Amino acid sequence: MAQQEPSTKSDIKEALPQTGQLFHEDVPASVLCKPKILPLKSVTLEKLERMQREGQEAIMEQDAAERSQLQQHSDLNSQT
Repeated sequence: MAQQEPSTKSDIKEALPQTGQLFHEDVPASVLCKPKILPLKSVTLEKLERMQREGQEAIMEQDAAERSQLQQHSDLNSQT
């Protein structure tokens, strides 16, 4: 029995096409969207700041009213 040697790559003849594409990969392109303008402050933060500002204004008005009442009482006491 004669032993056959394992076939090598040289035994296989390459068949490459002479024209056309050998390989084509469809790569999805990036889709650019219109940039979104984001607020610097959130709506909730703006509401909290507005509430705080209104609260401070109310306290200042109360303090001013108390001072004017105290001043009126002291003016009345100084006149008598």
